[in-house]
Amino acid sequence: MKKLIVITGPTAVGKTDLCLDLATNFDIPIINADSRQIYRELKIGTAAPTEEQLRKVRHYFVGTLGLNDYYSASIYEQEVMQLLDTLFKTSDYALLSGGSMMYIDAVCNGIDDIPTVDDHTRDTLKRRLEEEGLESLCEQLRQLDPEHYEQVDLKNPRRVVHALEICLMTGRTYTSFRKNERKERPFHIVKIGLTRDRDIIYERINSRVDQMMDCGFLDEAKGLYHLRHLNALNTVGYKELFAYLDGTWPLDEAVERIKGNTRRYARKQLTWYKKDPLITWFSPEDKQQILDHITAQ
Repeated sequence: MKKLIVITGPTAVGKTDLCLDLATNFDIPIINADSRQIYRELKIGTAAPTEEQLRKVRHYFVGTLGLNDYYSASIYEQEVMQLLDTLFKTSDYALLSGGSMMYIDAVCNGIDDIPTVDDHTRDTLKRRLEEEGLESLCEQLRQLDPEHYEQVDLKNPRRVVHALEICLMTGRTYTSFRKNERKERPFHIVKIGLTRDRDIIYERINSRVDQMMDCGFLDEAKGLYHLRHLNALNTVGYKELFAYLDGTWPLDEAVERIKGNTRRYARKQLTWYKKDPLITWFSPEDKQQILDHITAQ
């Protein structure tokens, strides 16, 4: 049976180097599962693959969208499944790697068939969010879908708005579309998690943020400042630098907050991964053991 190798783990753990080695070993491309690296404008702040890495190994879903393009985990699932149909015609292996838990789950387990939001509804809710604020939309979601209101992160505008879009467009609750049924896949999935001592992960995060700043992250953020209202930019790194550009914090404090919030995100990722018993854990340096594990499955 064909095998999908899934490499995941917290941010800055060392997924990139291992995946480049695995891709070279199996002579296969890398399918990116990072929900922010998919945007072409977010190169430095997402630690996207470098031009040299892209030349070394073909990557899919890196820099393929503009910040104004609509995208979702459901669309990602559909596009990756179509891509896998093609890749498996010429290879017994495919490689998926990233730290976006929802994207990985979408490919491995499937995602509910939520209707695609039409442009009119999307534009209307986007305008309402800007004019009325998130609290007003949360209240309408409470009235239309009280069950989902109790579950959703009410501080996450993207999730609140999307649920409300579905309610208003279909006349049904968002909850009614969520069946959480695992989809069968026509290939074997080998899940590998990468981990290190937490202190080492934190050191790598701090070092990477410093490197990003040295590589021009602030200039990248300045160029995107006028688009800061977009959901794709509601992410660690950009939010803190936008606050600096707003005059809220000095630059050194913004950088320290990026480091702290990235460490917090890494802890959130690890908590999520612990729920998945199908992940086998390795150190990124255990390359031969990882290869042996893949071939033995």
